[in-house]
Amino acid sequence: MQNITLAAAESSAGNPILNIAVFAAFLIVTMYVVLRAGKSTKEASDFYTGGGSFSGRQNGLAISGDYLSAASFLGIVGAVALNGYDGFLYSVGFFVAWLVALMLVAEPMRNVGRFTMADVLSFRLKQRPVRVAAAISTLFVSLFYLIAQMAGAGSLVAVLLDIHEFKWQAVVVGIVGILMIVYVLVGGMKGTTYVQMIKAVLLVTGVVIMCILTFVMLKGGFSSLFTQAIDMHANSAAIKEGGYEASQIMEPGLKYGKNLTTKLDFISLGIALVLGVGGLPHVLMRFYTVPTATEARRSVTWAIVIIGAFYLMTLVLGYGAAALVGPDRILAAPGGANSAAPLLALEIGGSIFMAVISAVAFATVLAVVAGLAITASASIAHDIYHSVIRNGESTEAEQVRVSQITVVVLGIVSIILGILAMTQNVAFLVSLAFAVAASANLPTILYSLYWRRFNTAGAVASMYTGVISCLVLIFLSPAVSGTPTSMFPNADWSIFPLSSPGLVTIPLAFFAGWIVSIMTPPDNLEELSAEMEVRSLTGVGVEAPVDH
Repeated sequence: MQNITLAAAESSAGNPILNIAVFAAFLIVTMYVVLRAGKSTKEASDFYTGGGSFSGRQNGLAISGDYLSAASFLGIVGAVALNGYDGFLYSVGFFVAWLVALMLVAEPMRNVGRFTMADVLSFRLKQRPVRVAAAISTLFVSLFYLIAQMAGAGSLVAVLLDIHEFKWQAVVVGIVGILMIVYVLVGGMKGTTYVQMIKAVLLVTGVVIMCILTFVMLKGGFSSLFTQAIDMHANSAAIKEGGYEASQIMEPGLKYGKNLTTKLDFISLGIALVLGVGGLPHVLMRFYTVPTATEARRSVTWAIVIIGAFYLMTLVLGYGAAALVGPDRILAAPGGANSAAPLLALEIGGSIFMAVISAVAFATVLAVVAGLAITASASIAHDIYHSVIRNGESTEAEQVRVSQITVVVLGIVSIILGILAMTQNVAFLVSLAFAVAASANLPTILYSLYWRRFNTAGAVASMYTGVISCLVLIFLSPAVSGTPTSMFPNADWSIFPLSSPGLVTIPLAFFAGWIVSIMTPPDNLEELSAEMEVRSLTGVGVEAPVDH
C-alpha cells in the first residue's frame, strides 16, 4: 500500500525530496553570487543601478531575466494550454511591446535620467509634485507585478510538493517574500543583475530542451502537436462544461469570443500588454545600469532577440501541455493553470527534469521580485525622501537605509496580497500591472519627451488619473470579486464588466494630460525643454544632471 502511495505522489508531483534538494542547490548558488556582488555595493548608485557598469549584452540578458517572469513561463504556458490562441495573446502582446520601448523610450530615457523614471519626468517640470506622483505610480505598478510573482511561486512549489491546503501554500508565498527581502538587502542591483543574467540563460536553455522533448514525445511536428491538443480538449470535461468547441483552441474565441464584453476585454488586454512595457519602472530603470545610451539601445536589441525566441517557444509548450498533460489534469493540480509548465516537464523528462525546470522557474521569481523591490525602494528613497522631504540634502547612506526599509515593508504587503491572488493566472495578474503602467506612466513619459507644451499640472493629472482609474476599475472588476477565480470568490461587487481596464484608463490618462496642459499656463521652462529635447535625442550633456 505504501509503495502505491509513493508512486502516486511521484506521478503527480515528481519526487518532493529531489525537488527540495535541487531548489536548495539553486538558492545556495544564487545567494553566493548575491553575497559576492554585495561586497562592492557601497554607494547609492551601486544599490540602484549597479554603478552603470554593465555592457549592452549583459544588460540585455538581465532585462530578459527581469522580463521573463513567472507570468511568462508559468502563466502563459497555462493560458495557451487551456485557452489556445486566446492564451497566446499574452506572448504576442508582451513581445510586441518591446518595439514601443525600443523606438520611443529606451534611448531618450537613458539620455535624460540617472536613477529612476521620475528623473526624466522632473527634468523640465516642477520636481516635488511630479516626483511624488511618479513614486506613487511606481509603487502600485511594482506591487501588482510582485503579487503576480508571489502567486506564481506559491503555485509552483504547491505543484512540486503536492500541497493542496491553502494555509501551506500561503506559507510558501511568505518564504518567497522573505528570500526576496534578503536578496535585495544583501546584493542591491549588482547582485540582482547577475542572478537575472544567470537565470535568463538557464530559463531559455530549459525551454529549448522542453520544446525538443515535446516534439520527440509527440513523434511529429506542429501538425501532430495541434492535432493531439485538439483531441485532448475534445475529451476534457472542463472544456465541455464551458460549452466550447475543442477546435477553438486553434482560433480566436475560446475565452474571449463568447460575447461583446469578452471581445472588448480581449482588445483591452491587448492594448495594455502592448503599451505597458514603455511604462514599467523596473524595466526603464535597467537602462541606467549601462554606461551610455548606445549600450542602452544595444541591450534592448539583445533583449528582443532573447525574449522573442522565448515567447515563440511558449506556443509549443502551451499546446504541448494541452496535448500531453491535458486540461483536466492541469486544472486539478495545485496552482491550476500555473501548473501546466512543471507538469509538462514531468511528463516529458521525469522527476529530475521537473525539479530542474521548477528550480529555474523559482529562481526566475526571486530575481524578478528582487528587481521590482529595488525599483520601488529607489523611487521612495530617491524621489520622495531625497528630493522632496530632504530637498536633495540627504546622504547616500540615508537613501540606501530608506530603500532597505521600503523593501521590507513592500515585501510584507506583497506577501499578503500574493496569498489572496493565488487562484489567479499569473499572466493575467501581470497584465494588470501592465495596465497600470500604460495608464499612469506611459502618457506622461511620451508627453514629457515629445511635447513641449506639456506642463507639471498635465503630468500630475495624467499620472493620478491613470493610477486612480486603474485601481478603481480593477477593484470593481470580475478579477477581484464575483467569479470562482476572483480574489474574493464569495463576494460580488463587480460592476465594471472588463477584467482588464486598459481600454478605458489608457485613453483617459492621455486625455487628462492633454486637456489639463492646454487649460493651465505653461511652466515657463523653455531652456530646460530645449535642453531635454537635445539631450534625449542626441545624448549631449548626459553626464551633467540637472537640479532645479
